[in-house]
Amino acid sequence: MKLLQFYHLQDEARKLQVGLLKGDSTVVALSTAGTVRDVIRESDIYSLQEGASYRLDEVKLLSPLTDPEKIICIGLNYHDHVIESNMQVPKVPVLFPKYNNCLTGHDDEVVIPAEVSQCDYEVELAVVIGKTAKRVPLESAMDYVFGYTVLNDVSARDIQLNEPQWTRGKAIDGFAPMGPWIVTADEIENPGNLSISLKLNGETMQNSNTKELIFNIPYLVSFLSNTITLQPGDIISTGTPPGVGMGRKPQVWLKPGDVVEATIEGIGTLRNTFVADQF
Repeated sequence: MKLLQFYHLQDEARKLQVGLLKGDSTVVALSTAGTVRDVIRESDIYSLQEGASYRLDEVKLLSPLTDPEKIICIGLNYHDHVIESNMQVPKVPVLFPKYNNCLTGHDDEVVIPAEVSQCDYEVELAVVIGKTAKRVPLESAMDYVFGYTVLNDVSARDIQLNEPQWTRGKAIDGFAPMGPWIVTADEIENPGNLSISLKLNGETMQNSNTKELIFNIPYLVSFLSNTITLQPGDIISTGTPPGVGMGRKPQVWLKPGDVVEATIEGIGTLRNTFVADQF
């Protein structure tokens, strides 16, 4: 099941609706007045009735989650990315937060603030938590996963790496494009073996597989839940593979007009255009 949030392009009020993607090009509205987070939290997704159907080009896709309680990101979680970042392989997961202000959807524009001159891309597999998780044993950790989506962990390297913590360079408005939808866990046979890639203006910049993760999904869910209670709709973004702009020679920084396409096998492609700050 591919679960999404959208509004109908002819709806002047732009009312948020929850829907399903059927096939490749049909969006079916579901009978709920809430958000995807509400649907996950209430565990009633399979009891919702289907409503109006739209062509995909008749709707605007929003971030499939717009109101998570937590967005927990994992840094330095692919071996080759650690090497290109000139850092040590971590002994425990490296954590940093993003917030709801960072979330934006498929085909949305991402504004590069005037202060930022080193804007970078990072394709990541994002895990969506399905039920309250506290002190979860490793062997049952996957029971708490609702599904998966694509997240681009956009980063302002000139801020991130020149301050004593990463938050201000990571949690900029719009710097967590996510989508285009959530694929439920039952449709992903092995999230630990998915191809993951990113294209910049049509050129492949990142190309790897989630089997290269240093800390895998069960470990992350268990590790985090030991001290942080995970709630339905929370997001764990599992880190990016090598090929980021910072690690290239010469380095590659995103500029206005650039189009980034982040793709994960079994989920889909998240596309965003980067634009200049107008203020």
